[in-house]
Amino acid sequence: MKKETFNQICKDIKSIKIQGARNVAKAGLRAYQLKPTKASKKKLLSLRPTEPMLQNVLDLAEEQPIERILNHFQVAQDKINKHTLKLIKSKDIIYTHCHSTNVSHSLIYAKKKGKSFQVYNTETRPLFQGRKTARELKNANIKVTMFIDSAMDIALSEKQKTKKVNKIFIGADALTRNGIVNKVGSGAIAKLAMINKIPLYIIADSWKYSKNKVPMETRKLNEIWDKAPKNIKIKNPSFEFVPKKYIKKIITEHGALSYNDFLKKVG
Repeated sequence: MKKETFNQICKDIKSIKIQGARNVAKAGLRAYQLKPTKASKKKLLSLRPTEPMLQNVLDLAEEQPIERILNHFQVAQDKINKHTLKLIKSKDIIYTHCHSTNVSHSLIYAKKKGKSFQVYNTETRPLFQGRKTARELKNANIKVTMFIDSAMDIALSEKQKTKKVNKIFIGADALTRNGIVNKVGSGAIAKLAMINKIPLYIIADSWKYSKNKVPMETRKLNEIWDKAPKNIKIKNPSFEFVPKKYIKKIITEHGALSYNDFLKKVG
């Protein structure tokens, strides 16, 4: 039974049925509890290489009680919520991309605290993770307008009757010394943010930080075009790097800090 459950969790992580760095880390931790071996750890880490948080929690699981590790996620989120709340002003238009548990929870918390704002988000092809974000925010009575990915310039630059975006909140799958790794599309958003003078904030748990080089995961080609004609090349990069020069501040459980000040905190 333990083996079957372990294998099912692995399958769900690989297929992105379980998605998001935090959810992947928690699921990986549950799987590791079932089979706490080096082989299990190696297999889990191979499933989603662009997820340092998974590596970090599995390393910690060799030394700390599981309950203490799991407790970190909620404690960190509570602190992130409060730091993010201070950034949101009345009638803000906040832009986000893909799905981030840290971002969604922060926005829902702000709504519960009486903040009046609305959100623009992107559908995030090919797996449409943006729909998950839109549903979560709608269910919290937050006004959401979703754009197709290729309309992000329209969404960010007051074209075709869009309102002025005040700030951009995106999550991160990995935090590195030179910037962050997040869902593909984040690089274009960062450059458009700079052109349009919109502050870009990264909202993420500090356990996503890694001193090591983070590989960029590419996904199956049939996610883009199943049964495509022969001799058509298809690229399906899942992540991309965003240099820290584009980032106004990074919001973690350590506070709302400049990227360099964040690096001092995490060593």
